[in-house]
Amino acid sequence: MTRTDPSVDGIRVAVSTVIFSLRRGAGGRGMSVVLPLVRRTRDPHEGRWALPGGWLAHSEDLEHAASRTLAETTGLAPSYLEQLYAFGDVDRSPERVVSIVYWALLREGAQLPLDAQNVSWFDAAHLPPLAFDHNHIVDYALWRLQNKVGYSRIAHGLLPDLFTLAELREVYEAILERDLDPANFRRQVENSGNLIPTERFRTGSHRPARLYRYDHDVELADRGPLPGRTLPSRKALE
Repeated sequence: MTRTDPSVDGIRVAVSTVIFSLRRGAGGRGMSVVLPLVRRTRDPHEGRWALPGGWLAHSEDLEHAASRTLAETTGLAPSYLEQLYAFGDVDRSPERVVSIVYWALLREGAQLPLDAQNVSWFDAAHLPPLAFDHNHIVDYALWRLQNKVGYSRIAHGLLPDLFTLAELREVYEAILERDLDPANFRRQVENSGNLIPTERFRTGSHRPARLYRYDHDVELADRGPLPGRTLPSRKALE
């Protein structure tokens, strides 16, 4: 096997994160998938929006780098983080850069810190032209989310600890971008064995709705034989 010195070849490794959350529309109706983007303040692509990220440190593992760069650029700490893909087309950047991309989830209504600069939320379905190949990366992350929601309880990463079945259905509809039949959805999720009904109810102008929680003994998504890891908090990364 031939070994090459990255410093000689000029190959750099970056770590970026596509982080999804949910936002309600005007009047509290409808939900859409959103993500935070960072405005670039230098070339290449100065002034364009891009995914939060940064360079991988020599002594740093990938998942810690994803959490660190996300905290440094946006101040956000995700509820779920998973490696998405490695993007390494030769012409994706003026210099030779391989990006290890993660995708992550934030609870509905997550807010950017008040001191966050050059960071803003965007509707994932209506993005402007982004820097580098980041539009393509977001499209791939959305595809992964839409596929994974069908066979895992990944939607919980976007929900508070307690929720109604109607709120859970709204999350699925926002991710899948289509309406779901309420009766069929209720039957499917109640038969999944992942939900635990509580004795608490959401009250309002309609009939009180029972609150549910997920069974915390079940992983958000099956990671196979890889060991589970606890995500570092924002404070731990400071």
